[in-house]
Amino acid sequence: MQSYPGLYHVSRLAHGLFLWARAVTGAVDQPASGVRRVLAPNPSAMCAEGTNTYILGEGAVVVIDPGPAIPRHVDTVLAALSPGEVVVAICVTHSHLDHSAAAPTLAQRTGAPVCAFGGPGAGRSAVMADLAQRGLSEGGEGLDHNFRPDRILRDGDAVDFGAERLGALWTPGHCSNHLSFLWRGIGFSGDHVMGWASSLISPPDGDLTAYMDSLTLLEAAAPGVLLPGHGAPVADPAARIAALRHHRQARGASILAALHSGIDTVPALTRHIYTETPAALRPAAERNVFAHLIDLCRKNQAQALGDLAFAARFVPGLGGRNSDK
Repeated sequence: MQSYPGLYHVSRLAHGLFLWARAVTGAVDQPASGVRRVLAPNPSAMCAEGTNTYILGEGAVVVIDPGPAIPRHVDTVLAALSPGEVVVAICVTHSHLDHSAAAPTLAQRTGAPVCAFGGPGAGRSAVMADLAQRGLSEGGEGLDHNFRPDRILRDGDAVDFGAERLGALWTPGHCSNHLSFLWRGIGFSGDHVMGWASSLISPPDGDLTAYMDSLTLLEAAAPGVLLPGHGAPVADPAARIAALRHHRQARGASILAALHSGIDTVPALTRHIYTETPAALRPAAERNVFAHLIDLCRKNQAQALGDLAFAARFVPGLGGRNSDK
């Protein structure tokens, strides 16, 4: 896959990550002890090689992120089970179509409940709920508007399977209902932290302020390895989280500097900052810029002239953080 450093913050090791085990869609491998990975057949610029579906444990097992609504992928997931194994829960990191859309089919075929933070829009902050109410739709990877979990998992809840326990950590940012999961020192980070790219943050479901806070939460959980929703395992979670934090802070500083120079709209800021991004990916870059502008406004480092909106003009603010917005 071609790298887009202006948008994706691809590391120097990206080529090696993409060749991880020379994975092919439909392949089943074992990225960590007790974990099977099934790669969905949905490779793209947004999904890398495809969505990672994980099977945890033996006997009574949990599936994390059933993936896109592609029948042969569900068949492959079920074929990866050993004789006599039973899926007791289907856990979904977030309600984007590439992660959650296969959940109803897998649930129907296994009888297992679907467990997640909530349906589309669950967990939105007040400012994002207001943007959604005023008509801002999601962009990027596609919200699964039909997603409805059978069991709601809140921060700190757990899913028991056999003698095992899977912990849930609410990590909004990429999506408002995003959960990461913790098991045996392994973090299942969905699209919150990946090794090959930074996450798309597309308001109103993407929230940069929440994303930065969630980085700290996942960092504090101190997993020994991260298994993301796309791409290879992240062997050094602390270093990767630090790099992502620095990347976002640097991007925010660049946007703020551009505001001080008089560049005042989302499209103009995007053209100024994402100089290497292909035109086809410009809309995703614009959503990231808007997410940064919202974050800067919440910190009083920027302000919108009129209502906060994608089409607004923005100017530098007075500084200082207002955490109530």
